[in-house]
Amino acid sequence: MKKTFKLQDLDCANCAAKMEDAIKKLDGVNNATVSFMTQKLTLDADDAKFDAILQQAVKVCKKVEPDCTIIVR
Repeated sequence: MKKTFKLQDLDCANCAAKMEDAIKKLDGVNNATVSFMTQKLTLDADDAKFDAILQQAVKVCKKVEPDCTIIVR
């Protein structure tokens, strides 16, 4: 499953790169892209575990950039 999420308060391109690298290493993630310019996260992950993987991605983002929020609708 591939979904795109809006990021709020992502302040630097370096942090975006760190988030992307960390999310790609999560179990079940096929691919992830964090764009500083568009303030978006595109997550391609295993359908069966997508929600759990998304929660892990949220934690990763908070660890790298505490003010950054992933907008999940």
